[in-house]
Amino acid sequence: MTDSQDHAEIAKFEAMAAEWWDPAGKFKPLHMMNPVRLGYVTDQIAAEFGRDLKTPRPFEGLRLLDIGCGGGLLSEPMARLGADVVGADAAPRNIKVASLHAAEVGLEIDYRNDTAEALLAQGESFDAVLAMEIVEHVADPAGFVQSCHDLLRPGGVLVMSTLNRNLRSYAAAIIGAEWVMRWLPKGTHEWSRFITPDELAQMMTQAGLHVADRRGMVFNPISWGWSLSERDLSVNYAMTGIRRAQEG
Repeated sequence: MTDSQDHAEIAKFEAMAAEWWDPAGKFKPLHMMNPVRLGYVTDQIAAEFGRDLKTPRPFEGLRLLDIGCGGGLLSEPMARLGADVVGADAAPRNIKVASLHAAEVGLEIDYRNDTAEALLAQGESFDAVLAMEIVEHVADPAGFVQSCHDLLRPGGVLVMSTLNRNLRSYAAAIIGAEWVMRWLPKGTHEWSRFITPDELAQMMTQAGLHVADRRGMVFNPISWGWSLSERDLSVNYAMTGIRRAQEG
């Protein structure tokens, strides 16, 4: 089985772990983006499982994995929506921060210091897997996507987000976010590890997933906010894959 861990990448996020829930700290970009990516995730899961997002706990009865959960910025709202959430991260300090915060706000989330491969070896399975802003940090992206597929039950949903690899993404994510705005420490991202939408779609297809949707997440410097785009996938984007129901 492939081990997708990259220990140098894990160490970067370990060093920033205490700031996960500080909206003005090193994870400010994620806090700003979170409402848009949460909206995308919930729409995709609701569409696949026929759930009504207007109900109080629309994901009741669904088991969900947030792999690379960090401090729990997505795990917590998914738990509030009724899902049975497992949050997993390879960085132990992230899990400590996430567990403490969930306890403080009264949420029951099963946080684990585990990788996708370890969960697979444990025989875990899920209705939905979220892998947001993680695939560009793993050692073997294709192997990681395969592990995410294997963790899904037939008919399950994989939602991923990452960064495109082109000159615009270099300007926005490296020069803009790290050098100019200083939203992130220099070196947080390596542009060469960014993945184009076509590359990610190919990884999903090769893993046995049907690519159901792809959408850009676009930052507007005038409104100072994020929105989804069907056409502009040039920097940040999300993609949904479905594990075919006829699989065993």
